[in-house]
Amino acid sequence: MQTLQIELRNCHGVRELDAELPFDRKRAVAIYAPNGTMKSSFARTFLDFSRDEESADHVFTDRETIRKIADENGDQPDPSSVSVFLAYDEHYVADEFASTLLVNAPLRAEFESINKGLMKLEAALTKELKKTARTKQDVATLVSQIFTKQDDNFFGALARVSYEVEQLEGTPLADLPYDTIFNASVERVLLDPALRDSLSDYVTRLNELLDSSVFFSRSSFTYYNAETLSKSLVSQGFFKAKHSLLLTGDDSPREVASEKALTALIAEEKQRISDDEELTKRLNALEKALNANQATRDFFKLVSDRPELLAEFQNIELFKQKLWVAYLKASEELVAEAVASHKSSEGRRKAILKQAVAERTRWEEVIDLFNARFSVPFTLVPRNREKVMLAQEPFLELDFDFKDGGGASRVDREHLLRVLSTGEKKALYILNILFEVEARRGTGELAIFVIDDIADSFDYKNKYAIIYYLQEMEQEENFRLLILTHNFDFLRTIYGRGVVGWGHCFMAEKSPERVKLSKMAGNTIKNPFTLDFKKKIFIDGMKRIACIPFVRNLIEYSRGTEDDDYLKLTSLLHHKTDTASITQAELDTIFKNALAGLPEQSWADPSEPVIDMIYREADACLEADEGVNFANKIVLSMAIRLRSESYMLGRINDPATTDAIAKNQNWELFKLFDQRGVGNAGELAHLRSVLLMTPENLHINSFMYEPIIDMSDGSLRDLYTTISGLDKAAV
Repeated sequence: MQTLQIELRNCHGVRELDAELPFDRKRAVAIYAPNGTMKSSFARTFLDFSRDEESADHVFTDRETIRKIADENGDQPDPSSVSVFLAYDEHYVADEFASTLLVNAPLRAEFESINKGLMKLEAALTKELKKTARTKQDVATLVSQIFTKQDDNFFGALARVSYEVEQLEGTPLADLPYDTIFNASVERVLLDPALRDSLSDYVTRLNELLDSSVFFSRSSFTYYNAETLSKSLVSQGFFKAKHSLLLTGDDSPREVASEKALTALIAEEKQRISDDEELTKRLNALEKALNANQATRDFFKLVSDRPELLAEFQNIELFKQKLWVAYLKASEELVAEAVASHKSSEGRRKAILKQAVAERTRWEEVIDLFNARFSVPFTLVPRNREKVMLAQEPFLELDFDFKDGGGASRVDREHLLRVLSTGEKKALYILNILFEVEARRGTGELAIFVIDDIADSFDYKNKYAIIYYLQEMEQEENFRLLILTHNFDFLRTIYGRGVVGWGHCFMAEKSPERVKLSKMAGNTIKNPFTLDFKKKIFIDGMKRIACIPFVRNLIEYSRGTEDDDYLKLTSLLHHKTDTASITQAELDTIFKNALAGLPEQSWADPSEPVIDMIYREADACLEADEGVNFANKIVLSMAIRLRSESYMLGRINDPATTDAIAKNQNWELFKLFDQRGVGNAGELAHLRSVLLMTPENLHINSFMYEPIIDMSDGSLRDLYTTISGLDKAAV
């Protein structure tokens, strides 16, 4: 992709923006956007695009939104190719690309193939078990917890219990609905000490009756055994073949020659036990305790029809195991297949996991890179590295060893964020960004990064670590970087370090109708005074005037504020008694005394008053094209202040007082103007704007001139027009 063509209408507050961003000489573009211009709106619009979501104007919701993002051929990039890194997002985590950092591709492919077969068996088996047990719970987790005390060891649980399933005769208890017997309401009541006592009393009496039964035995021939025997004999044609049973009786054996007789005998003996007055009394006590809610009433109804089950609740965990062994028995063939598949692949899975643990991946390389370049009080410990590596879980989870000089403690992300400074939190955010960038680096596919002031508020060490990383990103063939910043020093640094180059730096300027991106010249970014203004100081009036505050600063540093040249230049920034008389010849002399290496020239009209040029060039600024207009802004600021002071001096008309002002002249004149009531409210408002907008613009140097870059060209033009009108009208 050689260019990115952008057309936005009513997107997150951007009313109109048309731009063509080049990626020909460099793979990065920087957009310098003063606060409130468009930076966050631009980033959010690209975030919508990356998520394949519509953008909108959330204030003027009825306005039509247009969002077109395309390459030089008019083709829209794949939204998945776009990553947006906002200035700071505490809750950001890297997306699915980051997990690919952990992949040894052949290992993962083999492991996934093994797992796919096991998961297919698990799905089929759990579906059958859910139906048999009549449960809405997660069967795989439930079986794992009951037999292994773990949440995610389903196949291990099957392997452990497979022998019991194989040895079980029939499917005892498999007809019982699990959720009726075991649910939160019932289990809570079963843990009540009073109910446990009532249950113990009931079971004690039931055992006494079973022990005295002629036919039943609680240890060997239970209700269930008798009913199972009856069903088995009938299904096998035992009675049809004219066979009979001889059962032990009170005095002599009792012959049973038919299904009907055996069923009647079992029912008769069960009835004798259930009609026992003492047993009934104890069952009624249980019913009262189990009348708490519908769930416990359903439970009691079930066990009152099957009173032998109550004995099982003396060991609840064992009873759960018995139930699930019965449910598994009902799906015995699938259980056997699942266990066999698990066992046959176990050796290879263990070998893969062992290799995964030992494998050094790019994840560690990213951590090494982060630890080497960024200053933070923690180191990272992966919590689920092997599972992510083998596709068992989608995202990496981290713990952190936090160190404070007196020791170390392992904490999770949530607790770490509570103790980190804002700068340290931002460093952690950068780590997540590194994961995603490194993952995309390895794909070879187009990746467009929109980077919104991620270095803002960092200390210098970490800020330069980010800049160095941006340099590396720019070198990648498949990467394209859109770097957004409101920090001019950051722009200057990435330009100086070669992250972006000439023709790839833009300044955003906002008007009520639109946002315009203007190309910034390299001289403006690096040092406009020495690389541009100084060279044209005798031929370009706009740049000549723009040098005045800069040279005044140099004289202040080198010769002090009492120097004659310093005072004369001050008279070109404040309206003094000698302001109107300072000529171009005098200005030439000051420049030549202060600046080395000037061309052997002089201004063409040496007798011209400098203030006339200041006002003439300021008037020309009103007709200039939109753009960065750095020199224009300095000239406008100077002219605004001079015009405002000229106006206030004329209206105050007290030379004895005003000539005595030694410092902060603009502010002192404004106070006199206000205190003496010589102006109306509208004039005071305009003059107050001068105080707000011009001071920093006129105290600039080659190391810090961001305030004037940030200033709106349109705002300065409007203010100059207003103040100039006041001053001219007062003459």
